[in-house]
Amino acid sequence: MIVDVHSHLFTCPDDVGDPFAAESARAHGGHVDLTVRWADYAATSPPGTRTVVVGGKARRSGLWVEDAAVAAYAGEHPDRLIGYLSLDPTQPGWRDELEHGHRDLGLRGIKLMPMYAGFDPAAPELDDLYAYAARHGLPLLVHTGTTFVSAAPLRYALPVHLDEVAIRHPELRMVLAHLGHPYEGECIAVIRKHRHVYADVSALHYRPFQLWHSLRLAQDYGVWAKLLFGSDYPFTTVDASVEGLRAVGAVPGIPGLPPLDQEEIEKLIHRPSLDLLGLS
Repeated sequence: MIVDVHSHLFTCPDDVGDPFAAESARAHGGHVDLTVRWADYAATSPPGTRTVVVGGKARRSGLWVEDAAVAAYAGEHPDRLIGYLSLDPTQPGWRDELEHGHRDLGLRGIKLMPMYAGFDPAAPELDDLYAYAARHGLPLLVHTGTTFVSAAPLRYALPVHLDEVAIRHPELRMVLAHLGHPYEGECIAVIRKHRHVYADVSALHYRPFQLWHSLRLAQDYGVWAKLLFGSDYPFTTVDASVEGLRAVGAVPGIPGLPPLDQEEIEKLIHRPSLDLLGLS
């Protein structure tokens, strides 16, 4: 079975405003409809795929998906979808949203977008959030790495900020999105030292050299087991992500530089991530 730990729910244009929408069009050479439909996702995923679905809240960047929409979407396919709530700690009421999403809507994890929302994820004033998540077994999916949104401060995308969070909250389960690209080495340094911190490999396959290089670093540092499969749908699909992983795994080695371990790539694709994140 495949577990996709990173997919989105968007309804356009309601959930995606400017600057995100305008700069997405600029980056992709034209308007991109990010509206998510279950039939489209299911058609581009192997049968039986289990999926974490998140919305996203980042007022600074023009993203805002209500948690109730995520809960309703996940509730339509409870055997396949696990919904997360989202928080933007720069906005008033986030503590109420945390409890409402968890207690009333039954959402089972938390999505944070520090760069898009413009906050330091290691700020001590967020310790209440992290303590709540650890206490109630809510794993975090945290955006790390670059973006095309010019209003999003890159310094808040650095994986090293989550090192401080993990030191203060060692039982908190976290997934660092996109292996922190292009700061993969920093991301690997963080996941290597913390028992409950992982990284997903979503949205990397369409940069094949970067994906190969990232997995090569993971292999050299011995952290294959800390990598989780994710797609970043609707920006790409599960099927395309699996194909991309297998393609870089087929690249032959050269003298002094062995190839990627194809068995480890298959383990990554079929990682029991729900067990690791306490969601099974």
